[in-house]
Amino acid sequence: MSNYDIVSQVIKERRSIFPASYIKKEIPVEVINQILETANYAPTHKLTQPWRFTVIRKAGLAKLGAELGKLYKELVPAHQFLQKKYDSFAEKTNQSDCIIAINMAVSGKIPEWEELAAVSCAVQNMALTAESLKVGAYWSSPPLIDDLGDFLGLKENEKCIGLFYMGYHNEKPWTPNRTSIEEKVTWIEG
Repeated sequence: MSNYDIVSQVIKERRSIFPASYIKKEIPVEVINQILETANYAPTHKLTQPWRFTVIRKAGLAKLGAELGKLYKELVPAHQFLQKKYDSFAEKTNQSDCIIAINMAVSGKIPEWEELAAVSCAVQNMALTAESLKVGAYWSSPPLIDDLGDFLGLKENEKCIGLFYMGYHNEKPWTPNRTSIEEKVTWIEG
């Protein structure tokens, strides 16, 4: 297969695989490092390289679940509190083998949206690498991530923009629900 064929296949096979589908099988540190290493090659304007990651594993997963639950209790008004939502934080973190907090360092050198775009490209690299290594993954951005700075030990110019859940799984591939690219492209040639 050509490089194009390989890359195209991985892109087209990538799916969000949720924690409920994860099996109890440890992701080796070497695999986690492979996934993170490819993030480092995302495009970045003025080489600000704004991506920062916090790897959460083992007992750290229960701590993250407890922290998310605590924040939910503190920040959600009583009349909007849902026990099912509260319970889901511990459940999702318990089902995952590894969660990577996706953080962004704001440099002030370029518009913040460009750094957000660079981090998003880094996460796409992670998602594609995870797919190629048969590791299920999905990016979640619950509103509570805005309050995870202390838990994650973030610096003043850093913010959490999501949680990248990962785990091995037995999901069967399925056809993506995409409309034709022709419906989304306009050409100007003269």
